[in-house]
Amino acid sequence: MTRTPKIICTYLALIAVSAWALLPLAWAVTSSLKPLEDVYRFPPTFTVDSPQWQNYSDAMTKLPVARFLANSLLISFVGVIGAVFTSSMAGFALARLSFRGRRLCFALVIASMLVPSQVLVVPRFLLFDLLGWIDTYKPLIVPAWLGGGAFNIFLFRQFFKTIPQQLDDAARLDGASPWRIYSQVIMPIARPATITVLLLSFVFHWQEFLDPLLYLSDLEAFPISLGLRMYQSMAGTWANLLMATSIVALLPVAIIFVVCERQVMRGLGVVGKPW
Repeated sequence: MTRTPKIICTYLALIAVSAWALLPLAWAVTSSLKPLEDVYRFPPTFTVDSPQWQNYSDAMTKLPVARFLANSLLISFVGVIGAVFTSSMAGFALARLSFRGRRLCFALVIASMLVPSQVLVVPRFLLFDLLGWIDTYKPLIVPAWLGGGAFNIFLFRQFFKTIPQQLDDAARLDGASPWRIYSQVIMPIARPATITVLLLSFVFHWQEFLDPLLYLSDLEAFPISLGLRMYQSMAGTWANLLMATSIVALLPVAIIFVVCERQVMRGLGVVGKPW
C-alpha cells in the first residue's frame, strides 16, 4: 500500500510528458482540417468547428505529393534491403566467425559512429560527382549496400552474440558452410534484430533531407522530405496544406512502427548487453 502514491505519481508524470510530446502532433492534425485563417488564429485552438477534409485532396494536387511519396518508397525500399542484408552479414562475421583482426574491425565500426556526418558531406559529394552519380538515386541507396550503417552492424552483432554457439557447431558437424549457417540457422532466429534494423533504416531513408537536397535537382525525382520543404517555403500561403501533407508523410512510418513495435523493443533490448 505504501507504494501506491509513488506509482500514481509516476503514471501521472508519464502521462504529462506524453501529452506534452504529442501536443505538436495534435496541433498538426487539427490544423490540417482547418481553413487557412483559423490556423493563424491567436491564441491557437485544438478544436475544429467544421473539418475541411478537402485540405488533404488539395495538398495532394498543389504539388505532386503522390510522386514524392512514390520516390521515397522506392529509395527506402531498396535502401532497407541493402542495409538489412549487408549489416547482418557484417554483424554475423564479427559475432560468429573467428579471424585475425576481428576486434580491430569491431573497434573501427564503433569508432565510425563517433564521426559527425557533416564532416563527410564534402568528400562524399566529390566522390559521387567523380562517379557521375549526381542527379541520380545512387548516392542515396548505394551506401546502404556497403555495410548498412555502423549502428545496424553493432545491433546485429550484439543480437548474434546472444545466440548459443552450439547451434553453429551442430551445423558445422552436418557440413554446413558459413553462408548456410548465416542464412538458415542464425537469420531465422534474428527476427527481432532484423525488424529493428528494417524500421530504423526505413525511417532514416524516409526522413533523410540533406542528401536528397545535395544530390537531386529534378522536381520529379524529389522524395517527400524535399516536397515538405517546398510546402514549408510556402507556409505563409498554404500552412494548412503543409500540415495535411505532413500527416500523410507520417502515416507509413507510424503504421510500420505500430505493427513492429514489440519486435523492435526486443531487438533494441540487446544493445545494452555485454560486448
